[in-house]
Amino acid sequence: MQQRRNLILFVFLTLSVLILSFLSILLGSVSVPFSDVINYLLGGNIDSANSSIIHFFRVPKVVSAILAGSALAVSGLQMQTIFRNPLAGPYVLGISSGASLGVAIVLMGASVFGISFLGGQISVVFAALAGSFLVLLLILSVSLRVRDIMTLLILGMMFGAAVSAITSLLQYFGSESSLKNYVIWTMGSLGGVGREKLWLYSLLVGLGLLLSVIFVRPLNVIAVGEAYARNLGFNVKRVRFLIFLSTSVLAGAATAFNGPIAFVGIAVPHVARMLFRTSNHAVLLPGSALAGAAILLLCDILAQLPGSAMVLPLNSIASLMGIPIVIYIVLKNKRIVS
Repeated sequence: MQQRRNLILFVFLTLSVLILSFLSILLGSVSVPFSDVINYLLGGNIDSANSSIIHFFRVPKVVSAILAGSALAVSGLQMQTIFRNPLAGPYVLGISSGASLGVAIVLMGASVFGISFLGGQISVVFAALAGSFLVLLLILSVSLRVRDIMTLLILGMMFGAAVSAITSLLQYFGSESSLKNYVIWTMGSLGGVGREKLWLYSLLVGLGLLLSVIFVRPLNVIAVGEAYARNLGFNVKRVRFLIFLSTSVLAGAATAFNGPIAFVGIAVPHVARMLFRTSNHAVLLPGSALAGAAILLLCDILAQLPGSAMVLPLNSIASLMGIPIVIYIVLKNKRIVS
């Protein structure tokens, strides 16, 4: 009975991703006929202007939404399991702060340090990746020496706060134009990932998801408790190290290519748990990935304001959708405790 229910939910989520992907390609500030979208997807001939819009902008945006939604949801699920904290998210280790620092150095480096970076958008992506991976190396080195998971959580938050403080100093001394560019980046966007960068984005997210799949069983055991995992013979530090690596690759890639997107990583794992009613990560992991992709596609459709030339900040839409879920989880847990 439970397996049949899970199969129905997986089919529903998969169809939701496909339908929302189609709608994301169809809808936008520029009207593209329904028939042109169908013909494009079937390999037929369509108007060259509409073909360019779909091929170079909307399809990469859909792929980016699926990659970012899956990456943030799975990384959030892993952090909530490792820390046994329902409010832990993919950025709890300071990965987002590291990416933000890298971007701040690139965008405000000329006005603060007198250093100009070449490459435009691609330099921003690589700077974000470099910043997130530097914080990752710091966290991983500490994780090999710290036994208590809560101590590691506190240290991760402190690392993130320190990096954020440095970013704030750069913002203070940055020029008005560079500060504006940085603020726009922090709003999040799915439209900045061109086709030429999708292969790198897909490679990073694929690597992170592969590590997640490999460690499904250790996650199930650690969810019960680290002491229980040690009694079963698991090397908890090694498992924790590799799960942190997976989370950092997923969250770092999503932040680098799309900017910091709030609440998806915190809220979506809870949506998956409510849908599937299980603690088995073999079910929750793909369920969270599909739900994350669907929710971020929906956020993008809402942010585009179909029929209007205005585009709302993606981060704001994601927060407005995620915050009610987080509030519900907090109130639910409070009722359980009391």
